[in-house]
Amino acid sequence: MIHRTLLAGLASLFLFVSVSAQADDVNDEKAKKMANNAGCFTCHTLKHQDLKSGSKPVGPAWEDVALQYKSKPGAAEFLTRIVLEGSNPYASHWKSKAAGLAMPPNAVAISETDARQLVFWILSH
Repeated sequence: MIHRTLLAGLASLFLFVSVSAQADDVNDEKAKKMANNAGCFTCHTLKHQDLKSGSKPVGPAWEDVALQYKSKPGAAEFLTRIVLEGSNPYASHWKSKAAGLAMPPNAVAISETDARQLVFWILSH
């Protein structure tokens, strides 16, 4: 039990250091410009906000993404794949925070390198 706890703690520390180091390469303005150029803000916001109509936004806010994934091993690679290849249309883990629509593939809108940097930036918040 102690070994598992220690390993989980070390994995979390490694993830935090990795995400922080990668995020340092992308400042806020560069990340926002990259996201804007790729069309990310069409569906996502930085902070969670329900629409004035009372409906949910199309995609989850990035603060919600960071809260859900930043402590999970492999999160950056998983989310980079989601950005590039799209999400599972049957997954429902965002239904309480977003419209629940699948994310379309975005490999034509953003390079893998930029997607990875953007994901690291999102996870660092």
